[in-house]
Formats: sequence, structure tokens, C-alpha cells
Amino acid sequence: MANLPAANVSDVSQPTFRDRLIALCEITLCSGFPTQFALIPVLAIVGVAPPVEVERLTLSYVVTLSLADAVLLLSLIWVLLRAHGERPAELLLGRRPVAREAALGLLWVPGTLLLATTAFAVMMRFAPELHNVLENPLETLINSPGAAAAFAFVAVVAGGIREEVQRAFILRRFERHLGGIVTGLIVFSTVFALGHLVQGRDAAIVTGLLGAFWGIWYLRRGSVIGPVVCHAGFNLIEVLLAVSANGG
Repeated sequence: MANLPAANVSDVSQPTFRDRLIALCEITLCSGFPTQFALIPVLAIVGVAPPVEVERLTLSYVVTLSLADAVLLLSLIWVLLRAHGERPAELLLGRRPVAREAALGLLWVPGTLLLATTAFAVMMRFAPELHNVLENPLETLINSPGAAAAFAFVAVVAGGIREEVQRAFILRRFERHLGGIVTGLIVFSTVFALGHLVQGRDAAIVTGLLGAFWGIWYLRRGSVIGPVVCHAGFNLIEVLLAVSANGG
């Protein structure tokens, strides 16, 4: 996956300032932060109030916000693609066989687990101060089979599907209008990591590394299927480990 290919979509002319501004607005809108901030007061109105502190997160709130945000963000990306005359299937699936890409995704799940484990071990050895959150507030919620099932669903929909579609959309916007693939990988992997700081600085760094890996994978293969399956599989194993550790 070392070499990044040309985009599957047709080449476009040199972007204008207007093109860049529109792309920047779309990337910001689909970064994950605006949609969640918009949903928080809406959920509060219908009785799903946010916790005062991170330590008081509840299973119902995390699941509801994650799934609502996934639906909203995926719908928004679809609308933006159609508004530009782009075909979502071409951007997200490319021309490779879906079954083969899914199988490749499964095969790479152990590799991503090894990458994450190695990165955590290196940081604990050389920069232990990065481990600033002793107990992951999300993993503490996975304390029963029911909670594990709910988180497993979130892991697939809000983790695997939502985040990889989001990544593909944003990387292509960078590729066309905002400095290219490398810039997009660096910027969005950093943003992706920052979104996980609540789980600790070390977890955020590992998340950024994994995000960059899945981003390169998408750009190399031209399909989100492999990254979606791999990401979802990685998350599901994390859920299983958490429920086992919590005695669920």
C-alpha cells in the first residue's frame, strides 16, 4: 500500500478560490464536530441530556449520539456528492469486487491490532506520560452482554461505516481542491486523533496512526469496503476485550 494511485474519479481543472472555499466548508461541515454539536441540543430537547462530566457518560447517551451522528453525517455526505453531480458508488466503492475487498479487510484485522499494540508498547516504554487516562470512559460502559451488543452495533455503524465514508469524502476533497492527498492524510488523521483525546493522549495517537493507515488503504485501492471491514473488525475485538475485562 505504499504508492498512492491517481483518483478513480475524473481529473478536474485547477481549482479556483471558490472551489477551495466550498471544499473547505464541506470538509469542516463533515469533520464530525459540527454535526455532533448540532445534535447535542436536539437530543437534550427530546430528553437525552448530555452528561455534566465525561466520567458520567451513560450507555444510552453514547449510543444515541453516535448513531444519530452517523445517520446525519452519512446523509450529509450523500447530499453534497449529489449536489456536485458525483456518484457516491464511484467515489466509495470504485471498481474492485466488493467480496474481495471485504475479505482483504478481514485479513488485515490482526495487522491493525498488532500496529496498535506495538504503538502502545513503544509509548509506554519511551513516553509513559502520554498514558494520561487510566480508565477509558467508554470501555467502562461495556459491562454486560447487552451493553456489548449495543457497542458492537455502534462499532460497525458509527465506527467502521461512518468514519471510513467520512475519511474517503474528505481525502478526495483535499486531493482535488486543498493541497493534495498527503496534506489531506496529515490534516484529517490529526483531526481524527483529536476526536479521541477523551480516551487519552496515547489512545489518540494510536487512533491517528490507524486513521492514516486506513486512509492510505482507501487511496491505494479506491474502495472503502476494505477499510470499513477492517475498522469494524478492529472495533468489535476492542468491544470483546472490554466486556471481558469488565466481567460482563
